[in-house]
Amino acid sequence: MTPDRENEPPNPPQAVSDRPQPSRTPSDGDDAQKSLKYHLLGPSLTKAGQDAVDQQNVSEVIYNASKGSKFFNNEEVKDKNLTEKINRILSRKRQLEKLDLSHERRKADDYIAELEMGRDLSQVVIHIDCDAFYAAVEELDRPELKDVPMAVGKGVLTTCNYHARKFGCRSGMAGFVAMRLCPQLICLPLNFSKYSAKAEEVRSVLADYDARFESASVDEAYLNLTQYCQDHDLSPEDAVYQLRAEVHEKCKITVSAGIAANAKLAKIASNQNKPNGQFRIASDRQTIMEFMRSLPTRKVNGIGRVFERELDGIGIKTCGDIYAHRAYLSQLFGQKAFQFLMQCYLGLGRTKVQPAEDHERKSVGTESTFRELSAPDDLREKLRHIAEELEGDLKRTEYKGRTLCLKVKLHSYEVLTRQTAPPFAIHLADDLYKYGLPMLERLMKEIPNMKLRLMGLRATHIVSTKKAGIDFFGRHKATASSSKPPAALQTGKGTDDGEWEVWPEAEFEEAARQERDDEMNELEKLSQEQEKEAVSGINEEQWVCPICSLSQPPDDASFNSHIDFCLSRQTIKEAVKSTAPPESPKPQATLATRPPPAKRKAKRGRPKNETVSVDQGREKRRAFFQMPSTGSD
Repeated sequence: MTPDRENEPPNPPQAVSDRPQPSRTPSDGDDAQKSLKYHLLGPSLTKAGQDAVDQQNVSEVIYNASKGSKFFNNEEVKDKNLTEKINRILSRKRQLEKLDLSHERRKADDYIAELEMGRDLSQVVIHIDCDAFYAAVEELDRPELKDVPMAVGKGVLTTCNYHARKFGCRSGMAGFVAMRLCPQLICLPLNFSKYSAKAEEVRSVLADYDARFESASVDEAYLNLTQYCQDHDLSPEDAVYQLRAEVHEKCKITVSAGIAANAKLAKIASNQNKPNGQFRIASDRQTIMEFMRSLPTRKVNGIGRVFERELDGIGIKTCGDIYAHRAYLSQLFGQKAFQFLMQCYLGLGRTKVQPAEDHERKSVGTESTFRELSAPDDLREKLRHIAEELEGDLKRTEYKGRTLCLKVKLHSYEVLTRQTAPPFAIHLADDLYKYGLPMLERLMKEIPNMKLRLMGLRATHIVSTKKAGIDFFGRHKATASSSKPPAALQTGKGTDDGEWEVWPEAEFEEAARQERDDEMNELEKLSQEQEKEAVSGINEEQWVCPICSLSQPPDDASFNSHIDFCLSRQTIKEAVKSTAPPESPKPQATLATRPPPAKRKAKRGRPKNETVSVDQGREKRRAFFQMPSTGSD
């Protein structure tokens, strides 16, 4: 039974008919095949230029083109696991529906009221997004490509122009699949140095409007134009129009922009009027609430295709649906997800814009607000729950902490912090609870009958657990610690007076970004697999003999015969003799032709004229070389 809306805040948002309708994920009654086909549509389904595309046809093409591949099998397993996870979520929700959730509903309403009190509508935040950036840069060198479908990227498309998007082609799509959707598609290789140079040109323009603009990627940036608009007596729309015109004049490419009161809304808005357009969400609560009411959850940065399907499974298709399910969210998805979704519902986000280098993560933390608790067992249970929450956050962000901080808020709203340094970097819930409990116990002794309204744990002096490697776009993934190991700390009052993170959106955005990168890498493997199959029909792979290093036809019988021949001692001697310089009495033998040492000759040598039988030769070959089986077992 779905909770009613009787406790909804004043000024409830009204539906907006001209907003894009949400993309529907498979319903509970659909079969696994339909679910998989939606899954295969990939992470870039909401890219601009896709509104008029028949996505069902696209999914059929992807399904048939990749069926039988390792990628297909892996995606099938992932989709099956996700379906099972959603079934568990639904089962849990059915159990919760039998309970009295009035406490959880009041708790959610308290959090909403708290967020509303902090709503900031005074800032002018801009999100700038270059239109089909890589493709646009390539079209500057080859203007004839502007009017035909083209893409950048061979194995996997990284960018498509808007002509190609009309056919369903988009970034994050395997090249051979895109060619089936659009046979006339022209694909160009990547040229990162060219794109980086153009990006610097764009950034030089942005710096004139906000010296502390924030680069979100090579073709995206956030700016705060509050001061610029005041200094130049310009409206936000006029300032952004001027900025876009200047970029076009100086850099010869177009950009789209979103204008709003915070970064989350600005990012969403920049995709509303692409390409070469701008869109403003007015800075008043009613307009924001109405906009978010009909916005599909997938349009929010930080909600990827996996989280979208989980939300859809419980009936949340738009951000307006979140409120009705507020009592379930923390129980089904965790406290951090609850906070993130409540902010999505309200259209709240960060207003601070700063250079990317200032964003270096220094900690990972989570906290929970609740009705007053004082019983020691209840407080320990709450600490355990928060430790489990923090383990999930540390796993998702791939960090461990060398220092653990405990934060509590008393019923008097006084905030206290304590910290300790475990003997090793920790990230597991058992360890987080183990080293957090003594700090809590000490507080309970210091403050008899302590009543708490909030409790949180934070891991600081974090160490990355990411494996070294290169992602799809060729960037080296960071593996270094974000800070040096801390000096020995005594458990006591926290010395880190920095504020706890207010916006959990960064972690969800990073998770969605990682989901896209993983998808890109998987698609690259699929393309390589497909390319090998295509090439094998034209140029057969040559097998290299481990004795003479010469290429041989990929045929078992002839290759075995050649190996047997090379294993002949006489052949080896002749090879050594033929490769020795005439003037050198002691020729330098290669590893492949070097004769056995004299000491071992008596043990392993054979009479000079003895030949090797076919069976014996094969046994020798197996001793140092293994051919992959070509049998049909």
